Amino acid sequence: MNELIDHADTVNALLARYGVKFGIYKNNEFHEQLFPFDAIPRVITKAEFAKLEKGLIQRVDALNAFLRDIYGEKKILADGVIPEDFVFASKGYLAECEGIMPPKGIYSHISGIDLVQAKDGEWYILEDNLRIPSGASYPLIARELCRRASPKTFMHNAVADNRNYADLLKETMEYVNCGGIRAILTPGRYNAAYFEHSYLAERSGAALASCSDLFVEDNVLYYRGYQDKKQRVGVLYRRISDEYLDPLTFLPESLIGVPNLINAYRAGNVAIVNAPGNGIGDDKGIYYFVPQMIRYYLDQEPVLKNAPTYLPFYEEDRKYVLENLGKLVVKDVSEAGGYGVIFGRDLRGEQLENLKALIERESRRFIAQEVIDFRDLDIMDGMDRVPRKADLRAFVLSGETTRVWASGLTRFSRNPDSFVVNSSQGGGFKDTWVLSR
Repeated sequence: MNELIDHADTVNALLARYGVKFGIYKNNEFHEQLFPFDAIPRVITKAEFAKLEKGLIQRVDALNAFLRDIYGEKKILADGVIPEDFVFASKGYLAECEGIMPPKGIYSHISGIDLVQAKDGEWYILEDNLRIPSGASYPLIARELCRRASPKTFMHNAVADNRNYADLLKETMEYVNCGGIRAILTPGRYNAAYFEHSYLAERSGAALASCSDLFVEDNVLYYRGYQDKKQRVGVLYRRISDEYLDPLTFLPESLIGVPNLINAYRAGNVAIVNAPGNGIGDDKGIYYFVPQMIRYYLDQEPVLKNAPTYLPFYEEDRKYVLENLGKLVVKDVSEAGGYGVIFGRDLRGEQLENLKALIERESRRFIAQEVIDFRDLDIMDGMDRVPRKADLRAFVLSGETTRVWASGLTRFSRNPDSFVVNSSQGGGFKDTWVLSR
């Protein structure tokens, strides 16, 4: 491993050469920057991964069952497991998707589940990302470059090969293919994750398409390729948000969507990966109910735990949150990327009182969680090893079966005093080694 650390600068230089970047929109300006890579990997034992794998498959299967139900028969609401008004108040619920059953009944084909490991070794789920989770490309290309820079490291360590992600993605897309080519819909060069869109298209053999390359005719989606050759699209891996997908169904001012795409989807002529409407499944408020979903749909006990969470929507939870705000972390259910996260311990006087008033006034908008003192991982800071907070985004792919990629995106905070690890907040990333024996 020391040899790999010695080559860290080489790997980062190669990442820069290949354009492995992410973008941030701030104050109406687009800024692109490199995603710093740390060469000390996170190591997960084979036995530990087996437990994670079991729990992640269980969780994603339950979430897919919930999405099928909530846009269909709504049995979980009729049985009182989740309050009806709580679900329909979510910004992630899309009435336009009511009654549409996606091909093979799969809503979340690619799920990014964020976990942290507490200092006692217990893993906790922090968030479920079921819309357009990003990040798989970073450990994929980093491993490739690390192999190139230090092949001996991987000869002497039993690390599961992660180069199969593109094949898993291809198989997942083909399973729901309605007849035609595979395409990845990107909003374009200035999207924060454009590198990933282009890299995954190249690795999986899918066409990389912008809205100008796609059109719908007689409820069938087509790709306009080389020399205007018209090809039917059977599965579209969309990398744009629901509200921009189709200006005739959602936001009419969208310039990056495909008119009539939802009509083609509703007619069963194209699969959309991930399905529109998934936002209800990764609403941070709905997260509170996932353990109940596992019991309700699968008749099983959850293998992996939620972080201890309180829902101010409920009077008893709201009372506890208001009385203990100073030791909790509050999250806005509609925010992502590390935004809308408030640590009560950082607030004083009027700030604390203002947050209490806001929670009382808009209780559906927030969840509160106990602060998990999650495990530090060593990173290189110049010539020194220093501990920093880190999480793990696991990627779960749902096709003919549900599979967990034996890798993942480990993100870390470069700020010694911060628990927020998101790239948009200045974090870096590591490779995740799953041991094969």
